[in-house]
Amino acid sequence: MKLLLLCLGLTLLCVHGQEKRDVVTSNFDMAKISGEWYTVLLAADSMEKIEENGSFRMFMEYIQALDNSSLLLKYHKEINGECTELPFVADETEEEGVYDVPYDGYNWVQIAEAVYNEYLISYTLNIDHEKITKIIELDARNPDVSPQPKKRIEEHCQKYGIPTENVVDVSNAETHSVSLWAIRGCLLTVFCSASADPCSQAPGNHGSQSSSAE
Repeated sequence: MKLLLLCLGLTLLCVHGQEKRDVVTSNFDMAKISGEWYTVLLAADSMEKIEENGSFRMFMEYIQALDNSSLLLKYHKEINGECTELPFVADETEEEGVYDVPYDGYNWVQIAEAVYNEYLISYTLNIDHEKITKIIELDARNPDVSPQPKKRIEEHCQKYGIPTENVVDVSNAETHSVSLWAIRGCLLTVFCSASADPCSQAPGNHGSQSSSAE
């Protein structure tokens, strides 16, 4: 009897753990997506957009769902050597879950998947004059996100035609290398940040001014 109860308890515990990690891919509850986030990985089919000083080399601080179905997005970006706040209002389009954001041209932004208490992956289509760039972003509740969301980035890169070697880890302000095993063994090469970025910090420190990256 005790063994049966123990097995039942372990089963419920496992089910509870799985529920907490349920991946949502549609009909997102934006209230659950609201809150503080850290930018961990960026990927783009045009590297100039996400490399150092690129227009999309930005760091998420938080998302706030507004009453009119729009989203307030607060990012930070290095501008002239200082970490500068960049707030955006993303308005939902006629297509549910797709938002338009005016920045560096015109953008359609869509959340691809999320585990509300762990991570979210978003897809952006940037149209800058006649140039179209596809961008994928991984944000996490904690900068020390588990390997699983990082593995999912490769699948989304393949889906949208972004080379997997164009994945950039921006989670650390210091010069660093990325463990290839943390993403997908030796099959995925990740470009690493070559120098410190003053905006790649905990959200609470984003507002402080910093010297430019060397």
